[in-house]
Amino acid sequence: MDIKIFSSAFEHEGFIPTKYTCDGENISPALSWKNIPSGTKSIAIINDDPDAPMGTWVHWVIYNISATATGLPENIKPMEKLSDGTLQGRNSWGKIGYGGPCPPSGVHRYFFKIYALDVVLDLKPGASKEELLKAMKGHILAEGQFYGKYSRKR
Repeated sequence: MDIKIFSSAFEHEGFIPTKYTCDGENISPALSWKNIPSGTKSIAIINDDPDAPMGTWVHWVIYNISATATGLPENIKPMEKLSDGTLQGRNSWGKIGYGGPCPPSGVHRYFFKIYALDVVLDLKPGASKEELLKAMKGHILAEGQFYGKYSRKR
């Protein structure tokens, strides 16, 4: 069973509003999900851009989200640990938290990938996408994804 992940801010395969990009407020969009399997102990999300010219660009790494959560609100603050224990990692800019779409040219796709895990990860705040993927290996119960597109106006 795939996890269904979506945003109230934009449709799957639709354009991401400027508000959530480097050209706007650069805040994280609200996300919602359903179909989290029983046995889930935590949830992780990776937001990245596979169309970046230097290779996949990581925009957000967030993990140890409560298994009972059904979404994230808009504008998650760029801090290592949220009040509910959720942890955030480093993006490709080397910063904690969300960094919105900011493509150098053309239309890019921004994937939001969600993972239901059978453990709460023993991973410090500030982990990279690679560290998160390594820690999740063998612990993924289900996953899902959706994406939005963005192109900067010149």
